[in-house]
Amino acid sequence: MLSDIEIAQKNEMACITQVAKKIGIEESSLDLYGNYKAKITMAELRKFQKKVQEPKNRAKLILTTAVTPTPAGEGKSTVSIGLGDGLNKIGKKTVIALREPSLGPCFGVKGGACGGGYAQIVPMEDINLHFTGDIHAISIANNLMAALIDNHIQQGNQLNLDPRTITWKRCVDLNDRALRNINIGLGGTQDGIPREDHFTIAVASELMAIICLSTSISDLKKRIGNITICRTYDKRPVKFSELKCTGAIAALLKDAIRPNLVQTLEKNPVFVHGGPFANIAQGTNSINATYSALATGDYVVTEAGFAADLGAEKFMDIKCRTAGISPDVVVIVATVRALKMHGGMAKADLSTPSICALQAGFENLAVHIENIAKFGVPSVVAINKFATDTDEELELLKKLCETKGSKAVVCEGWEKGGEGMRELATVVSSIADSQSANFHYLYESHLSLADKVRVLAKQIYRASSVEFPPTVLKKLREYEELGYKEFPVCIAKTQNSISHDPKLLGCPKDYVFPIRDCALYSGAGFVVILAGDIMTMPGLPKIPAALTIDVDDDGKISGLF
Repeated sequence: MLSDIEIAQKNEMACITQVAKKIGIEESSLDLYGNYKAKITMAELRKFQKKVQEPKNRAKLILTTAVTPTPAGEGKSTVSIGLGDGLNKIGKKTVIALREPSLGPCFGVKGGACGGGYAQIVPMEDINLHFTGDIHAISIANNLMAALIDNHIQQGNQLNLDPRTITWKRCVDLNDRALRNINIGLGGTQDGIPREDHFTIAVASELMAIICLSTSISDLKKRIGNITICRTYDKRPVKFSELKCTGAIAALLKDAIRPNLVQTLEKNPVFVHGGPFANIAQGTNSINATYSALATGDYVVTEAGFAADLGAEKFMDIKCRTAGISPDVVVIVATVRALKMHGGMAKADLSTPSICALQAGFENLAVHIENIAKFGVPSVVAINKFATDTDEELELLKKLCETKGSKAVVCEGWEKGGEGMRELATVVSSIADSQSANFHYLYESHLSLADKVRVLAKQIYRASSVEFPPTVLKKLREYEELGYKEFPVCIAKTQNSISHDPKLLGCPKDYVFPIRDCALYSGAGFVVILAGDIMTMPGLPKIPAALTIDVDDDGKISGLF
């Protein structure tokens, strides 16, 4: 059996200019990065943005999400890509919009974002390892901001910044736990002011969020300038614009704000742009990429990170508010194997049929179906088929989904590409065409920040109550007094459970949801709430994926999935 990378390397790609022509984009509207990658020009992007301002001109929007992830695998990206190919197979002009992979998982837990089997986007190695440099640009811009803040203090500190209150963190796009908490400015008087500092992974930085939510260079500069970096000694909040170097940061990001165009194995167009994690950031691709897809296709397949309690909720409550869009239908990806794990089955035993474990684990999927319904959007369950699934298990899962009002379709995109996704494509397009989603947000903007957290914890995570430390409540009240009460909240929590505790599989309920801290992302336009033991800088596992990756004298990479 060929590995994902071997399948991708055997594929003969079309020139990206030919892929672009399928959706009406001429070569003059592309900046080429070789033969198979391109960025959309700002002029073309402005045309797309203008077109989608009229809802009648927009494509039907299909959001892909999933059950709570397990080591058994779910395959959300594989289903998203396969569905896009499947829709094109049945004559629906479809464009896909996905996030860029982070190098952290690529070298850590063996996880990219290019799909798998015969439902992949290519050039797979490029997309997973550097791509067009967007995340690197974000990292450098982020760290230039940090250097400018420290330099301002070193060079006389005219703004009277209090170094003890600096909230702007440095970042790197790797899993490096040793950088979570560091001391800087050590040495002599010429080496800066000694203070504690911190690193986050680049895809969880506020600049990544800003790139994903900005629609123009002017919007980008405004958001960068609005970033709160610290307080003065007399406790006045300071925005980055006061350092008067917003333009320099935006200059580093002038290309990173533009969507990237690549293709599936079946040569269908895919916009890949922005890579925030859904467990510690907003978890959605850029508004610009989604606008580009909505303006060039009749159907758009996009995805949001991890499960519906994380990525899908943030897509609805953060991205949709900012972009003025809403999904027509949601696809929830599930596997028999993953649900059996949620039902208490050990990973080593998953190949053994078990109706009891599947029934018990279905509770996890049921919660996600219920959660999507709370936004007024119809859902379809995509059963990502594995060879070990029995007909009895698949039929039971279909019937269980029907009891929750959601149709389930068996998908074979990994093995058969778009051909294996025809049935799902037919079902999804029919719902998108015939049903009018009654979309609404889960909470209203006028609620207090603490109450927004309570709504999410109780409605989405099934907690009985929320535990706020007094220090967090004080911060939230201060944010509201500064004028940020209308902001949505972006909860950072484990992806491995609906709750805050990664050990609680299945359907935990009636527990206390503990808040540890919060952070104001005044440039991005939301408040981050940290729950449980979640970290914004991941660490490497005992056996990182880097141990299996290699490259030969011809530059051919191996071991990358």
